[in-house]
Amino acid sequence: MSFGLDYNAALVLQGVSLLGAAAGVIGCFAVLRRRALTGDALAHASLPGLCLAFIILREKSLPVLLTGAAASGILGIGVIAGLRRWTRIKEDAAIGIILSVFTGVGTVLLSIIQSLPGGSRAGLDSFIFGKTAGMIQEDVQLITGLALATLVMVALAFKEFKLVAFDPGFARVQGWPAFAIDFVMMLLMVVAIVIGLPAAGVLMMAALLVIPGAAARFWTDRLHLLLLVAGFFGMSAGVVGAWLTIVFVKVPTGPAIILTASAIFVFSLLFAPRRGLIARRWQHYHLRQQLQPPPEVV
Repeated sequence: MSFGLDYNAALVLQGVSLLGAAAGVIGCFAVLRRRALTGDALAHASLPGLCLAFIILREKSLPVLLTGAAASGILGIGVIAGLRRWTRIKEDAAIGIILSVFTGVGTVLLSIIQSLPGGSRAGLDSFIFGKTAGMIQEDVQLITGLALATLVMVALAFKEFKLVAFDPGFARVQGWPAFAIDFVMMLLMVVAIVIGLPAAGVLMMAALLVIPGAAARFWTDRLHLLLLVAGFFGMSAGVVGAWLTIVFVKVPTGPAIILTASAIFVFSLLFAPRRGLIARRWQHYHLRQQLQPPPEVV
């Protein structure tokens, strides 16, 4: 479906839709593992690698920049995992360290890029807030391929991810490599974040990982349905947000996508049939009516 847009815009919507689906699905495991801030830390951890890739190679092609961002993100999850496993530092403290240190390094590198002769930021601002206008067919094909690979990986390792997400201690007792599986889950988060940088940006990609999964939790308790609903919510947010920026409002794509995802979350919070606020208020009212004693007969 092209929404009345030209071929390039329809192609961008295709890439953004798969990006949103992949982010929503893998983000469910971050929500279940109570690692919402991990996505934020990894999104910011990708910024120094992206900047270093440009400084070293002076190349603005998307594969080069995303490779640098992926390397930096992998370094970030390695540091978080190492601090959690081999030191007394708790996971929230490790995430805070990565978030602050890598953000500081990325900011310094952005300043260096701006001072380069004839360089300025060379279009790197689009990776901060997201922008689909400059994406070409090869970029969209790369995003589409990586997003599909992420979804396939989750489908193939569903049983292992489910076990580690709900009971990592039991997984270790049963002989499963829980640490390695957990690392792969975080690695897929890095992939989702990296491929989302051109569309949603560093600042907004973490929210796209968390909000669809959090919204889907209002609708179901079953994991396979949770993944499907979160993937649908992420896809919807990506398509609608990108479409609005292309057709109506010339604003960065990232904030538009996140505002769309936030609207989905608010709708789920209010109107979900079992866990929504309105449904729960009605259940409480109905229960009070049942517990009230019958009126006395005079």
